[in-house]
Amino acid sequence: MTAPVDVERLTRWMQQNVAGFEGPLTLEQFKGGQSNPTYRVRTPARSYVLRRKPPGPLLKGAHAVEREARVMAALAKAGFPVPAVYGLCTDDGVIGSWFFVMDMVEGRIFWDASFSDVPREQRAAYMDAMNATLAALHRVDYTAIGLADYGRAGGYVSRQIARWSKQYLEDTLAGRHPAMDRLVEWLPQHLPAADDTAVTHGDFRADNMIFHPTEPRVLAVLDWELSTLGDPLADFAYNAMTFRMPPDILGGIAGIDLAAHGLPTEAQYVAAYCARTGRAGIPDLDFYVVFNMFRFAAILHGIRGRAARGTASSADAQAMGDRFARVADLAWQQAAAIEARGGR
Repeated sequence: MTAPVDVERLTRWMQQNVAGFEGPLTLEQFKGGQSNPTYRVRTPARSYVLRRKPPGPLLKGAHAVEREARVMAALAKAGFPVPAVYGLCTDDGVIGSWFFVMDMVEGRIFWDASFSDVPREQRAAYMDAMNATLAALHRVDYTAIGLADYGRAGGYVSRQIARWSKQYLEDTLAGRHPAMDRLVEWLPQHLPAADDTAVTHGDFRADNMIFHPTEPRVLAVLDWELSTLGDPLADFAYNAMTFRMPPDILGGIAGIDLAAHGLPTEAQYVAAYCARTGRAGIPDLDFYVVFNMFRFAAILHGIRGRAARGTASSADAQAMGDRFARVADLAWQQAAAIEARGGR
């Protein structure tokens, strides 16, 4: 748990900034929330969700709740499934850090991409709904919804490699790992030629969306902290990476019998996305997977560092951080496979 929230101050702020709000309110912190602590705000009439920056010293540009609020409000205009945003607070004096309040969307959250909580014959439809939602995001005209300055067009992957490499190398408290060191050198030397630009989520996976209570339909996509204008192929590869991740990391489905579980193959999943976005294929998919494994390893490395500094927002931050080396090893195995095939 993070530092307690001053309920009286929060109540006053919501009375002044959230239309229709009526207290009293109570708070309940959601599980997870490795980066930005998230709470259910209950009132007698309805519930809201509050998402805040964690307390303590933060890396520059990290935990940008103001960006999350902005992109969600913009995407709502395009009809993309996101919760309604009711207000953003940039005054640390209210609860100790910046935060925003959004709608509480009721539905189902699945914690792994196997969708094992639904009958076998329905699982492919849930996977396809996730695929369709991401493809729809990448087709949004970001200029038309006021996000032309939400990031830089082009060069996304190279900038990301530089950013996460720098954070990894500078966070000495979290330690080093040989596979990660190799990736820091290997990735810039193997950049793909494709360099498209779209609104990218950055953490698009099953547990970051709310599905309809009974139907294979996405009602809301959550957790936009890593969103930007970026490479849609990198964004898709992060989502498709679930086919190569073990079940205990990001709820991956590597190693399970996909047909027996009623799930599509990676090739089928890729083909569905390509059909929706007008692509013939993704020749550099393997590179994009390596990149995303590297980026995720760097994020885990950062969590490990926050745990060492005592600023982690989740009780299981230490366990998450310990997975850093495993993910880095997986990424290097993928890179080595590209090299063995004579790839770039």
